[in-house]
Amino acid sequence: MSKQLIQDYYAAFNAKKFDHMLEFLTSDIIHDTNQGSRTTGLGAFKSFLADMDRYYDENLTDFSILVSEDGTRASAEFICSGTYKVSCAGLPAARGQKYRLPVGCFFEIRAGKIARITNYYNLPDWVAQVK
Repeated sequence: MSKQLIQDYYAAFNAKKFDHMLEFLTSDIIHDTNQGSRTTGLGAFKSFLADMDRYYDENLTDFSILVSEDGTRASAEFICSGTYKVSCAGLPAARGQKYRLPVGCFFEIRAGKIARITNYYNLPDWVAQVK
């Protein structure tokens, strides 16, 4: 069940059905962004998704999903292929650069929904690819 939850969450991401992604999350979702701050709640996560969609066009492939025996923890590793569409403050200028990065993500699952997401990717590698 937990593996399917993660698969469905990422399928919604790849389909650009961001509102549908929210259905897989608890109302008090904790989101730890890569080298960033922790946010809590669906409103903050929805805002994050809107920002991501504004700056980047991404597709995720080559998944490896692992789930703990009790189903309360999961991890996913995948490849993120994207286009940097619009310049984001503090990052290099966007000119439609393409990038490809391995990403790791960790999940806490509660009552059949994702309660925490922690993302990791190599930001210096991404910066080098889009400079």
